[in-house]
Amino acid sequence: MHIWVDADACPTVIKDILFRASDRWEMPLTLVANQMLRTPPSPRIRAIQVPRGFDVADAYIVERLQPGDLIITGDIPLAAQALEKGAFAIHPRGERYSADTIQERLAVRDMLDALRGTGVDTGGPPAMAASDRKAFGNTLDTLLARHARPR
Repeated sequence: MHIWVDADACPTVIKDILFRASDRWEMPLTLVANQMLRTPPSPRIRAIQVPRGFDVADAYIVERLQPGDLIITGDIPLAAQALEKGAFAIHPRGERYSADTIQERLAVRDMLDALRGTGVDTGGPPAMAASDRKAFGNTLDTLLARHARPR
């Protein structure tokens, strides 16, 4: 299993959890963003800077994603592509995307996008709370314990 992070919008606190998980599970972790990222010194952790542009980071990840890999993203269409490739996907707030829920999430996303297009202020996500960090950590630990191969 390789952990991929759609890192442009991933909160720092979530990246820190992922850095520790990568070391604990001895698992490769790649952060992909259109800006330079700092990572701790580790042979398993790397950051890839892609050119700016619409969905460039997403395309980079999807092209390299293998069945059984894990992606961390708040981007619902990217999560849907990952699931189609047989990967696992987790939102930075701890929601595990699944084949059972992804179509509904895409529909809600499209509806909100259409509302914003008509000028309706749909608001943004609330600030990351301690409960979100805990939910993410729990979801990540459960998934890794169930699906990661011990080294």
